[in-house]
Amino acid sequence: MSEKKYIITVTRQFGSLGRPIAKKLAERLNIKYYDRELVDLTAKKLNMTVSEIAELEESVKGGFFQMKYPLGLGTSNIRDKIFENQKRIIKEVAEKESCIIVGRCADSILYEYENSLHIYIYAPKDVRFETCIKDFGMNPDEAKRMMLEVDKARERYHMDYAGFLPGDPRYKDFMIDSSMLGVDKTVDLIENCVKLFLSSTPHKKNRKCIQF
Repeated sequence: MSEKKYIITVTRQFGSLGRPIAKKLAERLNIKYYDRELVDLTAKKLNMTVSEIAELEESVKGGFFQMKYPLGLGTSNIRDKIFENQKRIIKEVAEKESCIIVGRCADSILYEYENSLHIYIYAPKDVRFETCIKDFGMNPDEAKRMMLEVDKARERYHMDYAGFLPGDPRYKDFMIDSSMLGVDKTVDLIENCVKLFLSSTPHKKNRKCIQF
């Protein structure tokens, strides 16, 4: 598509299908995709196990535990240490290759990079609720609880380490309602936006958030 190196960061609401959209976009653009892979890289860097970093016991905690506690449940000093190492890794991969990075305050870490594009994916509450039930296999009570808890946890994490909310338009280039077009056509839309972005790459101070 382009020989110019670029980075796309994706933040998202729980149940908005931001992760599958980001993954399909990476496949479409033929660039690397980083999400939980960053946990593996951070674990290796700190000589710790993934479970030590994420406090994940899938068989006990359930598959959505990490979404509520992206840096685990250790002390604040340990969480800060994990974040600082993850931050260094995010910068390393961004400087090495074109890639898509999901979550983990990558939008804040890489905001000043001229070749970075920052996207927020959201959807109406009722649509996300249906996604939780149909796609994630949750019961209605669990869906309501997880939507509330995961979004709150992400907002708290983002405020603690980025200093702004994940959906703050001041730090986004595009904000997209994924329910408007569905996964595949949302990927089409973002792909076209990326092509336009790469053909011009306006200076950061001249860029305004576009909302779909």
